[in-house]
Amino acid sequence: MKKTRVAIAKAKDPYEALNKALKLIEAEKLVNKEDKILIKPNYVVAKHPSTGVTTDPRVIDGLIMFLKNLGASGIVVGEGGAGDTERAFDVVGIREVIRKHNVELVNLNNDFRVNLKVKEPLALNEVGVAETALKSTCIINVPKLKVHHIALVTLSMKNLMGLILPKSIMHDQINEKIVDLATLFKDKVKLNIVDGLIGSEEDEVHGSPVQMDLIIAGADMVAVDAVAAAVMGINPERVKYLELAEERGLGTASLDEIEVLGERIEDVKKKFKLPPAFRS
Repeated sequence: MKKTRVAIAKAKDPYEALNKALKLIEAEKLVNKEDKILIKPNYVVAKHPSTGVTTDPRVIDGLIMFLKNLGASGIVVGEGGAGDTERAFDVVGIREVIRKHNVELVNLNNDFRVNLKVKEPLALNEVGVAETALKSTCIINVPKLKVHHIALVTLSMKNLMGLILPKSIMHDQINEKIVDLATLFKDKVKLNIVDGLIGSEEDEVHGSPVQMDLIIAGADMVAVDAVAAAVMGINPERVKYLELAEERGLGTASLDEIEVLGERIEDVKKKFKLPPAFRS
């Protein structure tokens, strides 16, 4: 059986790292130029990307250039953070990228909300989803390389929380609910690009930055998250939502079944300091 492919690209220059990763996974085959594309970064709070907490706008810039070169025109960048999303847009510097490319920037927290029921849920029966996400035909997920104080890691699958309201419904049975959320969007998420230029250890919002100079990318969000966890020195088997996602048939969580292209995990990984709840 053909293995799921995930790319790890390393370079000091963010554009070089991104383009290497996109080329390795043949990303041009994953996106149709006719798609209504929603790029979903992680702007959970108003912190500069140098903190390791938010997606670097240069990654979004490079991604939009890649999409435009494919002939795509229906491009929206959207996020609904936990804090002041408008201020986050200012602090991270994404508005300059939006102006440069003349694409739309949407605060998903202010978007029209549609309530959806989750089919055969593990824990999340119904959720309010931003209309922009529902109207898109292709979601490109651009999370950060970070640990998380409840879920252990926050990567591609958890980044989908920015598409819903209220977010408070996620915080009990979080692993099950991350899987339910991913189930809702599994057919829309065509590409996952983890911004690992600078990661965050100890915490997802109040953590310490870790210089990595990496981009991790792939179509399978479960596999991408498994590889990204391993790059942080975390055994993917410790991440409960990955096990549940694989059981649900959302993707591949086993590193043995993933073909890692580009850099080897062993050559680039650093042991991130874990949140207090996971230290033993």
